[in-house]
Amino acid sequence: MRACLTRDPRFFPNCEKDPHALKQSVAATPPARISFSAVASGDYALSVLHDENGNARADMLLGIPREGFGFSENPRIRFGPPKFAAARFHIGTGDLTKEVRLQYFL
Repeated sequence: MRACLTRDPRFFPNCEKDPHALKQSVAATPPARISFSAVASGDYALSVLHDENGNARADMLLGIPREGFGFSENPRIRFGPPKFAAARFHIGTGDLTKEVRLQYFL
């Protein structure tokens, strides 16, 4: 599982190129848990990829994802990924837990 946490809408949902994004990878063994520490207060969006083959990218077939994916706030997926605003949540002080439901199309 690969997760990427960004506060910059320009880099969502693929925040790999965001130099300020927080990134984590963990084994996909259920229940997979990803933790970020020392996160500054602000609005963020999280994208998660079940990178089944470990190639560090989302594999596609005719524009349809072949691996599981999900986003913070679990927005409805229509044609293409959600906008930053649909996945946005606020981090303040204290601990925060988010549950992301992965979706699989193929």
